Amino acid sequence: MFKPLSRCGAPFALASLIALVAIAGPVQAQDTARMDRLVQASAAADEFSGSVLVARDGQILLDRGYGLANREWRIPNDGDTKFRLGSLTKQFTAVAIMILNERGLVDMDAPVKTWVPDAPPAWDQVTVRRLLAHTAGVPNFTSFDDFQSQKTLPVTVDGLIARFRDHPLDFQPGEGRRYSNSGYVLLTAVIEKASGESYAEFLSEALFTPLGMSDSGYDSNAAVLPRRASGYAPSAKGVVNADYWDMSIPQGAGGLYSTTHDLLKWEQGLFGGRLLSPASLALLTTPVRDQYAFGVFVAKAQGQTTIAHSGGLDGFNTYMAYDPNRRMTVVVLGNLNGAAPDLLGASLLAFARDEADVSGTTAVAPDTLQAYSGVYALTPTSSITVSVENDQLTSQATGQDAMALIPQSADVFRQSEAGAETTFLRSASGVVTGLILSHDGRDSIAQKE
Repeated sequence: MFKPLSRCGAPFALASLIALVAIAGPVQAQDTARMDRLVQASAAADEFSGSVLVARDGQILLDRGYGLANREWRIPNDGDTKFRLGSLTKQFTAVAIMILNERGLVDMDAPVKTWVPDAPPAWDQVTVRRLLAHTAGVPNFTSFDDFQSQKTLPVTVDGLIARFRDHPLDFQPGEGRRYSNSGYVLLTAVIEKASGESYAEFLSEALFTPLGMSDSGYDSNAAVLPRRASGYAPSAKGVVNADYWDMSIPQGAGGLYSTTHDLLKWEQGLFGGRLLSPASLALLTTPVRDQYAFGVFVAKAQGQTTIAHSGGLDGFNTYMAYDPNRRMTVVVLGNLNGAAPDLLGASLLAFARDEADVSGTTAVAPDTLQAYSGVYALTPTSSITVSVENDQLTSQATGQDAMALIPQSADVFRQSEAGAETTFLRSASGVVTGLILSHDGRDSIAQKE
């Protein structure tokens, strides 16, 4: 994701983890309440502030704002609040490139020097395709030591490219994968040179207008933008205003703003075939390396497919996921830095998939079980240790005996004796990052250490 800042990785406080909800069943009113209460608990503990939307097969299950868009004026968030998207922007950039490819204006395998004529010789094998998948080896400028001192300074796309053009490649193009915001700045230049328009203009014409996304666009510090959320960050003294960014910095790597309502239009339009041909959409969502496709992770685990990404920059963290088999969308946009959008997004996706409402058991391969093993923090003084013993998953809470976990469905296990359920959570890239413990009508999220 676009994350030059250090994201809060501390586990949720216990007060924000527990929601009194009904045990899972079909996604009806009680399950929507379950989702809502989980998010409300996080917002009440000042760990999440933002807007959330969950939809399945055309039906909106949850559509709410939590916390404040502006704390000084006490203005609440809702589904029309505009948030900076961070690296959710990358999928829009990727789709724009695919549209230009369909128009015959961008060759996916052409070197980037076709549009950046002063590119160094080391970039001769840096192609559009490799930039999209982060396999080009171009070093990530937001990781440079001087980035924090430069993020407040306005710059052009050419000026940004100059910041990293003379740095050595991280690896030879095509021989590895490393997340690179620099690569998506180069793709911004490709879009502008190939289309003859600015990045903002082309996205408005080719993406936002066709889908009716009137509340989306490229962010600007100078523009007066109605219903734009202010960004905040946690500190030892409480919540503070986030550091200033000049929005000429993120470009096609992280510069867009949108709302949960517009992002639902995006998911429905993109996967409904309104922007790309079937062949282009398939290419966009086919993993190239390490589950990364073009601007999105495509994770396949336990028979389920998740097309997702998250984003982060000062004051904002975001998460968006799509399940193509169930036509399910989860959007979590936050204006308070921290891990909450990722954890809540994964939790809401698990709830909406109705994974807990299953009967019988299912087999899990021994090598798959190892992905779940680890320590999951509930509070600063209590945790759950998940281990694999003799091809059997076990769970042991602090001060309690270990209990066997019996697989029920994808990432869902039932404790053999306590009558509780454990649902493991995955990041946008498909890595297990947490779990939900459901017991006696309560849900608790624990983050993997």
